[in-house]
Amino acid sequence: MYDATSPAGFTCPDLNKFARLDELGLEVTGQRLEPDRAVLACRVVEPDQWCRRCGCEGRARDTVTRRLAHEPLGWRPTMLVVTVRRYRCTGCGHVWRQDTSLAAEPRAKLSRRGLRWALEAIVCQHLTVARVAEGLDVAWNTANDAVLAEGKRVLINDTTRLDRVRVIGVDEHLWRHTRRGDKYVTVIIDLTAIREGTGTARLLDMIQGRSKQAFKTWLAERPEAWRERVEVVAMDGFTGFKTAASEELPDAVAVMDPFHVVRLAGDALHRCRRRVQQAIHGNRGRKEDPLYRARRTLHTGADLLTGKQTDRLTALFADEQHVEVEATWGIYQRMIAAYREQDRRRGRELMVNLIESVSHGVPKTLTEIITLGRTLKKREDDLLAYFDRPGTSNGPTEAINGRLEHLRGSALGFRNLTNYVARSLLEAGGFRPPLHPRS
Repeated sequence: MYDATSPAGFTCPDLNKFARLDELGLEVTGQRLEPDRAVLACRVVEPDQWCRRCGCEGRARDTVTRRLAHEPLGWRPTMLVVTVRRYRCTGCGHVWRQDTSLAAEPRAKLSRRGLRWALEAIVCQHLTVARVAEGLDVAWNTANDAVLAEGKRVLINDTTRLDRVRVIGVDEHLWRHTRRGDKYVTVIIDLTAIREGTGTARLLDMIQGRSKQAFKTWLAERPEAWRERVEVVAMDGFTGFKTAASEELPDAVAVMDPFHVVRLAGDALHRCRRRVQQAIHGNRGRKEDPLYRARRTLHTGADLLTGKQTDRLTALFADEQHVEVEATWGIYQRMIAAYREQDRRRGRELMVNLIESVSHGVPKTLTEIITLGRTLKKREDDLLAYFDRPGTSNGPTEAINGRLEHLRGSALGFRNLTNYVARSLLEAGGFRPPLHPRS
């Protein structure tokens, strides 16, 4: 039977390996435990006594200390007090200090292990900068500046980040709730891995504004070879994105997302219900009004209705005054059925028939269906392109928008768009800090 208290399988305690200081070229010489943190006294392992100017051997002159915030051990902030020896050249008199670049960047306040821990905490664990700063026992600005600088170096400035992009999604995003200033940005998402089934969507970029010109400018700034490789652009019903994609990506196919198409039909049904409500009762819906009571049931797919909901709709449509609502509801259900059809060829046929039926011969009283028909006819190619390209949807774009909403809520809002873009790229840009195995 294995005895955990026996020496077998255990080695002598090694604080250098436990604190991962051997990766940083440091060696522990002492420790001090304080109520709120641990302090490790360290020295640089490599002597580095040769002059960098003339190559002569240097003579030890004195020492200086460098304080670095290290990754917390047991969530107790850990501070490294590194003793750095200075040398004077016996030939030219040049003075230099031991190289500590393995431990930290020049003038940095975080060790490389501390910086890696901060990136993992923000990207993988979704912690706030305030929580990371608390774990490192540094100021908020110190942690934020270090994380953003490292994220920019390894992700934002990576020239190969856009190389394999073939399918993109575009959507608007509300990044702040203020009365003044531009509140919207345009997000561009890489959907290539989703279509190929090899991974998840990732945020490519975020640009200020939500206009055709904003998206068009971003596309124009990309290399021509990259634009030629883009095959599909998934989007919502905003014609500005459609026009920009057509002008800058003439060979790419625009795909209108099913979520937004169904939403158009749902909005038409909602407006029709409200119009009929006003025409019959002369007021907005009240809890005792049949149309108001059925407002949520009307937007439920026919195949998901319970027995009680079916009876409610049957009673609702039995009233001839609700015939316009019933007609609009039928169009809404036909659209849902087309998208839920397992056979994409059959689903495409259902959608083609639906577009044709709402584009001609609709009674003038069904104003909502007439408006819907014009939109569907205008974007018919974009709607039908969804059935020809399995796996192409703007749904992952909406999912990333949701992650960014959570990010903004965790941070209690952002005031600086540059910081928000950088944090968003770390959160949803597909970045994963390198995880080194524990020694």
